[in-house]
Amino acid sequence: MTIEHEREELIKVLAGQRELFRITVRGIDDEQARQRTTVSELTLGGLLSHCVHTERHWTTILAERDPNSEFDVSRMDSEYRLDPDQTVEGLLAEWDVVAEHTAKLIRELPNLEDAVPTPTAPWAPERVWLSVRYIVLHILREIAHHSGHADIIREALDGANTTYQRAN
Repeated sequence: MTIEHEREELIKVLAGQRELFRITVRGIDDEQARQRTTVSELTLGGLLSHCVHTERHWTTILAERDPNSEFDVSRMDSEYRLDPDQTVEGLLAEWDVVAEHTAKLIRELPNLEDAVPTPTAPWAPERVWLSVRYIVLHILREIAHHSGHADIIREALDGANTTYQRAN
């Protein structure tokens, strides 16, 4: 397999996982996106917001490679919420832009094995260096993980999920 082929496969798998998440939120309005349907605080809108922010966060790390960066813990309070000024449609459009940027980075970064410094955080005070490939796979894991959460929340909302959509 060539490196170009691997890059395109990574882009394709990321796009496929984003599409599964999109299927889960298809047909809901902003009020439904803010509704808790399980004992968890998680909502469909909050998970969507988190996925968009997480992908943007990690692609920024890939692009900037700041050896002195620190994780901004102040954003954690709002990241899992669909704020009053946000909409599902707006976040999905924002995710399209982020996804294009991710694909561009995957295609253009010189080497998937390059080590990238990650931000320190209260739970990770020592700097860790991860490969570009690892970070891309981490983005995929985050989207896949939260797609599963979203599926459960959607099913509790109206019975729909990624494999079954109720007729509107």
